[in-house]
Amino acid sequence: MPRFSIIVPSHGVAGRLSQALDSVLVQSFGDFELIAVCDAPGAPAADVAAGRAGRDARVSVVHSPPAAGLAGARDAGLRAATGAYLLFLDGDDLLLPGALSALAGRLAETGEVDALYFEHERTPWWEGAPTGPAGRLPADAPASAVAPGEVPWLTGVRWPAWSAAYRRAFVTGHGLAFPAGHHTDLGWGGLVTVAAERIAVLRRAVVRHRERRQGSRLALPGEHQFDLLDQSERVLVRAAERGLDARRYAPLFDQVLAAVLETAAHPSRVPARRRRAFLRRTRALHRRHGPARTPRPDGRDRTARTAPPGGYPGTSVDTAPRLARHVALTRLLPVALAHPLFRALCATGRAGARAGRARAAVAARARALGARLVYRWHLHRPLDENLVVYCAYWGRGYACNPAALHAAARELAPHLRAVFLVEPGREHAVPEGVDRAVIGSVRYWKVLARAKFLVNNANFADAVVKRPGSVHLQTQHGTPLKTMGCDQSTYPVVAAQSGSFTKLLRRVDRWDYNLSANRHSTEMWERAFPGAYEALEYGYPRNDLYYTADAGAVARARRALGVPRGATAVLYAPTHRDHQTGFETGLDLEAFCAAAGENVVVLLRAHYFYDHGGRRSSGRVIDVTGHRSTEEVCLAADALVTDYSSIMFDYANLDRPMVVYADDWEVYRETRGVCFDLMECPPGPVARTPGELARVFRDGSYAGARSAALRAVFRERFCQYDDGRAAERVVRRVFLGEPPEALPPVVPLARRVPAPAATLVRS
Repeated sequence: MPRFSIIVPSHGVAGRLSQALDSVLVQSFGDFELIAVCDAPGAPAADVAAGRAGRDARVSVVHSPPAAGLAGARDAGLRAATGAYLLFLDGDDLLLPGALSALAGRLAETGEVDALYFEHERTPWWEGAPTGPAGRLPADAPASAVAPGEVPWLTGVRWPAWSAAYRRAFVTGHGLAFPAGHHTDLGWGGLVTVAAERIAVLRRAVVRHRERRQGSRLALPGEHQFDLLDQSERVLVRAAERGLDARRYAPLFDQVLAAVLETAAHPSRVPARRRRAFLRRTRALHRRHGPARTPRPDGRDRTARTAPPGGYPGTSVDTAPRLARHVALTRLLPVALAHPLFRALCATGRAGARAGRARAAVAARARALGARLVYRWHLHRPLDENLVVYCAYWGRGYACNPAALHAAARELAPHLRAVFLVEPGREHAVPEGVDRAVIGSVRYWKVLARAKFLVNNANFADAVVKRPGSVHLQTQHGTPLKTMGCDQSTYPVVAAQSGSFTKLLRRVDRWDYNLSANRHSTEMWERAFPGAYEALEYGYPRNDLYYTADAGAVARARRALGVPRGATAVLYAPTHRDHQTGFETGLDLEAFCAAAGENVVVLLRAHYFYDHGGRRSSGRVIDVTGHRSTEEVCLAADALVTDYSSIMFDYANLDRPMVVYADDWEVYRETRGVCFDLMECPPGPVARTPGELARVFRDGSYAGARSAALRAVFRERFCQYDDGRAAERVVRRVFLGEPPEALPPVVPLARRVPAPAATLVRS
């Protein structure tokens, strides 16, 4: 029998579950079993837990439906437990290093106890510095195991269930279980303290509680706050049934009542229309269960003894650094231009130009103000239930997932009208027949105000309001290798360019759905963009083309790009580097072609940040940066060379050779930050120098057996949901409102047939 059974519910925390499980598995004290409680097989968290279970026999997975709530999940884990002591750990919290050794050592000192209470620390949701012990035990906490009557103030009702270890024989012997409801911790803590006969404390933080950005569910307003009264009633009735003596009952009642009054006094927790009913039930609770000495509640708690709350030290960031002013020295005018009449004419011209610019600026501001007023007016009009607004890459044109969804919706939901948003001057980037609105125009603000559905692969303007009843779909535009969103905050070079994280999170709060192409992305998005949206693990619609295109489509793409017949087209797609200014290929592409083989041509596609309309084509290098469709470029390519661009995850769907050119991996990893070590699981051979890169093409190893093996592992991990039907799933779920079970299931990877390559046979 293991010493500890550690039960970890995981609903809604798949993005952090791996960290929680690993914090247990790395403990120096190894006599434990780890029970992960997941919604169902195939759920995001279930795959994470199953991966750990496959590597460590101490890990097991049990299931509890989401409808059973936190209480049901914990009870499911409790039923599966076999350890001497039970520990509960939320799926987004951490067990601190050395925690199990400290618990085991303390239990060796105290002998068997029914409950061992310990301290914990809190960490802000952005994973800043811990605030120190938040569940600090008072200075007069007992040094040895005692009967609860000796420390009547230690009731446990104000502490989370994960702040104590419980003897399993005691729990099962008294038939204890977590009472259903939002405030299950209060009910559990009270039932435990009523039944316990021997308790002890450990003056050490054992758990790091990571607060959620959305806050505690217990602080949310709603009818569920009445569950606090139900749980309080349950605890006090059980205490009366067991004949708890007055010395123990009075502190128990005081602390239960303190929790109720704290909620009653908070203006946002109980809906205004229900506050009177909540207070009536509070008075009834006091009349029925209050000990004789306790005065009538007046809205403040004067008697309960609770641990002092942990502080949340504020952070001060200077967001407005002093900028240096530069003064330009003018050159002396030639004597020929010094004539007074000439100077007067120049002065008049400059004054006129300044006045013209001022008038233009005033007119532009007036137009912008007028457009915003139009937006505010249209916000009061009903939503247009059949209007969809799409935007890709901040208005660069018709591209990526929004374009693929638009095309699919034309077939599957023809009743929907669509408008694509585009930057001024980029109107040509939207095909004929697709309605468009120029960003900043009156029509732009009108459609944003009226649309039922808003689809973007980046974000809409900060001024856009999330209207009740509207649906915002975030499609994303790649699988993350580099850090994204809030995860960038600890990398100064990136954070300085990312703008306000507060504004970012306000934008995230508008999302109803967030699209994911693989489980890795689901977990990373949850951490990088913490919000209340629903994750859709449906694949990326833009990647459908990789499974629906035929040989004819591949040939047409190659002809459109100018790839010579019979040539091996190598797509070179380097990513943007935040620590550099401007675009540099980082590679002598003509020299690469000469060294790699006489039939090799390079398709150069720079990051879209550098698509300024120019072309860098020369010799055997074809610049395809300005081509509208990345997907068509990938279809045309026989192989991919990239550094750290997310294009590798999309190209992997084609099952064609890939080579990673990682000449500055260490610098990139330290300045930008990465989600995983690409060098440990690359999609193909890794080259660190131009010579190594040319060699793998010259000797053919880029397409050899080892390359295929690496690619197979990579595809298994990152091509989970891209099967050619992603757009259909999204349209039917989001636009047509079909339930998830009605959607086409994802085709297994082994059964998918990617588009054929032009000159190579897939392995």
